[in-house]
This record gives sequence, C-alpha cells and structure tokens, in this order.
Amino acid sequence: MAGQRDKVQEDVRFRVLRLLHDNPELSQRDLAEAVGISNGSAHYLLSALLDKGLIKLGNFTAAQDKRRYAYILTPKGIAEKAAITKRFLERKIEEYDALKAEIEALKDELGDSVVSDKSGL
Repeated sequence: MAGQRDKVQEDVRFRVLRLLHDNPELSQRDLAEAVGISNGSAHYLLSALLDKGLIKLGNFTAAQDKRRYAYILTPKGIAEKAAITKRFLERKIEEYDALKAEIEALKDELGDSVVSDKSGL
C-alpha cells in the first residue's frame, strides 16, 4: 500500500513542479485546484519543496497585492523535476502497455464481430 501511496505523492509533486515551472505566479489556491488537492495539502507541499531547496520564493512584482509570491524552481528543483518526469513517463508507458494488452485480450475474448466500428479499437 505504501508503494502506491508513494507513487500518488510523486505524481502530485510532478504536477506541482510542472505547473510551477510553467506558471511560477500561481497562488496556492490555484495550484491546489489545478492539481486536485486541498489548500492545506498545497501549503504543506510547497513548504516541503521550500525546505528541500527545490523552489524558492520571489516577489511577484506584477501583482497589486505585494504579499503574493512567485514559486521559482531552483536548479536543484529543475533537476528533481527532470528525474520525476522520467519516472512518471516510465510509469505511464507501463500503464499504457498493460491497458493495451488488456484491451487486446478483451477483444480476443469477445471476438471481432462484437466490437463496434465506432469504438476505434
């Protein structure tokens, strides 16, 4: 069970780092909504990323509210994002291959005449 939880947590970190890389000015609330986690979880995750040195806070100068921050990936954060991206892609390819094999097995089980042309399978 811990292995699955670790994968889910890494997927969330991957999505957060990816979003921050592309949009460093995202608020915690916007980030939480985009990733599908609670605001508290987003705060906890951002604090952990700050503590690990993967992101740093910068003032978001374009904001009228000068208390807003930009979450900027550090060189260490960029390297971690690359490593997580590689592992994420490997997992997704494995999932794709397993799903593809399962689809083929189901098609064989049902026979070609049962599968409709509309399915694209």
